[in-house]
Amino acid sequence: MNKSVHSAFRIHFRNHPRARRYTLRLGRGGEVLVTMPRGGCQREAIHFVNRHHGWISEQRAMRAEAAGHALEWKVGTSIYFRGNVVQLCVEHEHGRPLVVFADQRLFIADAGMNLRRPVEAHLVSLVRAELPERTRELAMKFNIRISRATVRNQSSRWGSCSSAGEISLNWRVVQAPVSVRDYLIIHELMHRREMNHSIRFWRHVAAVCPDWHHSEQWLTDHAVNLGF
Repeated sequence: MNKSVHSAFRIHFRNHPRARRYTLRLGRGGEVLVTMPRGGCQREAIHFVNRHHGWISEQRAMRAEAAGHALEWKVGTSIYFRGNVVQLCVEHEHGRPLVVFADQRLFIADAGMNLRRPVEAHLVSLVRAELPERTRELAMKFNIRISRATVRNQSSRWGSCSSAGEISLNWRVVQAPVSVRDYLIIHELMHRREMNHSIRFWRHVAAVCPDWHHSEQWLTDHAVNLGF
């Protein structure tokens, strides 16, 4: 099944006349920086990145934890929610503890527990209630036919579009601003017109989302903080 994938991180290529082999490192925003030797090409560089996907994911995970996206969330932990940094607080209602952040409230079993699992489960439920409907709305707006829209827990990509018209999006988009969320949906929808990232594809994107590059930059700047 042919599938177009929107990666959670950008890849930047550069040629170096004295480089003898392909090398890679992570940039400040979590982007992958690939140095190509003389005579190298992007196709081989992409294969090189794919072979080192495990290392990239491990390094990004280490950065994410150092940046505050730790494995354990407690009272006072800051997370992104709809583009804003919010703190997790615990209150009590009728003797029961509940987590409060932004306009969200959810009951938990124990005020001293690791809050990450219940909070992320709550975010996933929000996305599953909102994202498929929003995807169908935008598909109708741009006269694009899709088979269905789903929410998944991809480890290194924001979304994908299959040749059968299935749009899959990462639940973590709930952490991004609404404008960025819509851009991600539009990005995948435009793959129904062009199943690649060619110049023609980006022209389709720009025609309906002229400020798409601002959303791409936000995703690049915040990918590590969103758990990628």
